[in-house]
Parts: sequence; C-alpha cells; structure tokens
Amino acid sequence: MYFEEFREYCLRKPFVTEGFPFDQSTIVFKVGGKLFFLADIDQFTSINLKALPEKAIEQRERYSGILPGYHMNKKHWNTVQVHSDVPMDLLFQMIDDSYDLVYASLSKKIKHELTLG
Repeated sequence: MYFEEFREYCLRKPFVTEGFPFDQSTIVFKVGGKLFFLADIDQFTSINLKALPEKAIEQRERYSGILPGYHMNKKHWNTVQVHSDVPMDLLFQMIDDSYDLVYASLSKKIKHELTLG
C-alpha cells in the first residue's frame, strides 16, 4: 500500500484539507481544522488515527501493528503500522472512524460554515 492511495482516500471525504504544519515530511489531514490523520510521507511506515478510547485499546490488544499514538494522546490515538498484521479493510475503516469522530466533535457553527463552502 502506498501513501498516494491513503491520500486520495482521505481527500474524497467531505471538507477535508491537507497540510504540513509541523515539517515538510509530516502530512496531516483535517476536517473543520481538526486533525484526523497524520503520517510521515518520506518513510510512510505508519499513520496516526483518532479512536474511541475503548476501541483503541481493543485494537491494540488484537493487532501487533496497532500501538498507542506516537507523540499523541495515547488514550485517543493509535499509531498503525502500514505493513503489518492489520488488514487493509480495517485500516480504511479506522480512517473512516477517525474522520467520523473528529467531524462529530465539530460545533454546529463550524459544520454550518463547512456546508456553505
């Protein structure tokens, strides 16, 4: 799996923006100004995704390729090794879940502003 496939997947979601707020190799995808996906595009060995705390723990216990979020709040973020025992369909579901969690946390005002474009 290559980074470009993940990038295209994220950018197909409504209201997603991409940027490099930390350095030239760490890309983030945001919705409503809030981060839901973070990865190093030079090495692209893992991605950071938001998760419900109980689900994050369950995923870590089930797959060796899912770890507590590197440089993130370990309660709410997982680092997922791209080339590991994590099935691709689960990885894409985790991206969906991360996006949905962040979008759901946005205020009504921000959601309204997003729909206005």
